[in-house]
Amino acid sequence: MAGSDRLLLASIHDVGPRFEREVDTLAAAIERATGSTRFAMLVVPDHWDSAPIARDPAFQRRLRGWSDAGIEMFLHGWRHRDDQPTGFKARHLTAGEGEFLHLDEAEAARRMVEGRKLVEDVIGRPVAGFVAPAWLYGPGARAALNELRFLLAEDHFRVWQPTDGAVLARGPVISWASRSRARIASSLLFAGVARSVLAPQRVVRIALHPGDTGVPSLMASIDRTLRHFARTHRPAGYADLVRERDMGAV
Repeated sequence: MAGSDRLLLASIHDVGPRFEREVDTLAAAIERATGSTRFAMLVVPDHWDSAPIARDPAFQRRLRGWSDAGIEMFLHGWRHRDDQPTGFKARHLTAGEGEFLHLDEAEAARRMVEGRKLVEDVIGRPVAGFVAPAWLYGPGARAALNELRFLLAEDHFRVWQPTDGAVLARGPVISWASRSRARIASSLLFAGVARSVLAPQRVVRIALHPGDTGVPSLMASIDRTLRHFARTHRPAGYADLVRERDMGAV
């Protein structure tokens, strides 16, 4: 049984009409492996300008239903697409999807404000926080994030509160890549190592993406990894980190 002092934070990225079927598959995988519906969804208002939530009432109802069931909703950019994918991070850490890596503060703030309003209007409650696509934040995005006072944010190596910069959890997020055979192999290797190396971590984060569902070996690794950590870490929400901090546990 998972220890109550150790937390497992699972999340599904790129949630939107374009990947509704894949999101269903991943949600079922988390519930099956952990026995819990405590996880987060990262919502993209209009993925690559081809899947606008604003014009899809049926998906809006699904999003509201998930939120009503207790699934945390984060804003995950606006379009998930980087119009100027230059530099090492843009070329090697993502396939042209680091939307907030090169935006200036004004444009980053505009997308954050409009995205937050859209998602909150749909779910009827505040978003849990903001996570940049591909976990990549440029200076403009960080400045906007601080000004807009989102409750939570995360990158590859930490979860923090933009309101005051307090770090609530540290350690690499476990995720899988499906873009090439080499990336599949490396992510399978990393997940295997992580199951041992990250075992002592108080907070373990696991992030799933729609592309994972198309690769059986990745889905098997995801299931194995979720089940492994669910035995030692309690499935929880990101909001639990805030509550712990408020109670003086962080």
